[in-house]
Amino acid sequence: MPAANPLPPPPDAVLAEWWEPFEDFLAKERRYSRYTLRNYRQAFDDFYRWLKASGLWGRGFDALGPRDLRDFVIEAQRRFDRRTLHNHVSGLRAFFKYWLRRERVARNPFLGVPLPKLEKLLPKFLTESQMKLLLAGPEKLLANESIDARTALRDRLVMELLYGGGLRVSELVALNFGAINLSAGVARVLGKGNKERLCPLGRVATALLVKWKDGYAGDASAVAPVLVNAAGERLPVRQVQLLLKRYLALAGLPLDLTPHKLRHSYATHLLNAGADLRLVQELLGHANLATTQIYTHVSVARLRAIYDQAHPRA
Repeated sequence: MPAANPLPPPPDAVLAEWWEPFEDFLAKERRYSRYTLRNYRQAFDDFYRWLKASGLWGRGFDALGPRDLRDFVIEAQRRFDRRTLHNHVSGLRAFFKYWLRRERVARNPFLGVPLPKLEKLLPKFLTESQMKLLLAGPEKLLANESIDARTALRDRLVMELLYGGGLRVSELVALNFGAINLSAGVARVLGKGNKERLCPLGRVATALLVKWKDGYAGDASAVAPVLVNAAGERLPVRQVQLLLKRYLALAGLPLDLTPHKLRHSYATHLLNAGADLRLVQELLGHANLATTQIYTHVSVARLRAIYDQAHPRA
């Protein structure tokens, strides 16, 4: 955790001039998640504080040179881990790119800034047997009358769509009935950067969707949200996170697994079963193949473990 910074945050006038137009662009045009917006705001606040503490704020952004940015990175490493620092610099690079296009700055000072190397961490995922255990949770709670039939079906549907369709949690909660072709078992999803893709949902998720629509959806019009809370309002991301933790605890699985880890599981299980990497890239909506390739490391590691256990010459 970073140490608390005693300097005050940017004043309202600074936020109105520099941050709010950028935030509005990210939220409305790029459709970035609230989580990303929060991280980018933290990056902006931290950079502002550093500029004020260093006496550089008054010089203006265009006065910043490579040496200033190297000093910023070196100092930031004392307060943030490497991955957080990379995320912050990514946000600040996007910030300057935005204002460069609007001719408020002459250049992007964060282009080419050297950063410490990241450890190559393999994405966490659940095995197929763990996924089965997790997905069985709503039925268990229904059987002992801890939840009602509607909640059990909805919670199972949430997890089946995350795992069966490989959806991001933001895509899941934004899903409307008009975006789903039940006969084909496919959903039309608007992902990052307003990029649309088709997601096969799988036989099980599609069957649950039909049951949900016919039995529990008060409004199944084209613009109505698929997933709603008890008040009939669109299900918030936070509630998805909390319900997943409930079923992770029930299954005896690590509580730090997030909805995104079900997407990791989706990709890993596809590749383990022989799916083409390019196909998985398309299904996940990744712009770059390199983003998808990390899952091949997981698959190779699993194959190696099987080999070591099973082969007499291992």
